[in-house]
Amino acid sequence: MRKPAAFIFDMDGTIVDNMAFHTRSWLEFFARRGKEYEAEAFFRETAGAQGREILRARLGEDVTDAEIAELAAEKDALYREMYGPHRRAIQGFDAFVTRADECGVQLAVATSAPPKNIVFTLDELDLRRHFGAVVGAADVKQGKPHPDVFLKAAEKLGADPADCIVFEDAPLGVEAARRAGMRAVVITSTLPAEAFAEFDNVVRIVGDYDELDLDALLSSLAAQLPRSSAP
Repeated sequence: MRKPAAFIFDMDGTIVDNMAFHTRSWLEFFARRGKEYEAEAFFRETAGAQGREILRARLGEDVTDAEIAELAAEKDALYREMYGPHRRAIQGFDAFVTRADECGVQLAVATSAPPKNIVFTLDELDLRRHFGAVVGAADVKQGKPHPDVFLKAAEKLGADPADCIVFEDAPLGVEAARRAGMRAVVITSTLPAEAFAEFDNVVRIVGDYDELDLDALLSSLAAQLPRSSAP
């Protein structure tokens, strides 16, 4: 049986169910500045993007990079304050990655999160130990839907993108996986299955990791999916 070389996990909304808190902290951050956004639309437009990209798109080109960095730090501190009491891995995650590791599958994280948020999740929940590579916003120039973060993770593992399976919760992330030539498993922690109907690289859609049969997943992925040449 052909097994994929690597499983690459998005972090926010995929390892931990925290996207509602990200959205809430963004809305509060902008409300303090007189800007109002509808929660669901904001999430769909931004989930998977880097904080500096979200800020630049909404505050304009007149804001300096230094100011963007300061504002991003303020927003992320607000998020950590809101989500801290609720932190935990999504149901079944630890058992799933432990079994995958035992089966010889390489494991990585590829996230749009900044370093402090990665520490907040992976280190403070003692999850980093599972992963051979962790790639974040500080490691790539462009966030999702660009494929950079997934390709960087595959490179760090020495894995061929065609043999990587991405685990995601957001359309921008699934699109980034598609552009990287990678299959995707969707965790519906924040959006229903219908939100991913257009993606031909999605091979499973589940509510949590207890719903995934690792052996069946690996067996079903022997056939190559169509590869995208999108930039």
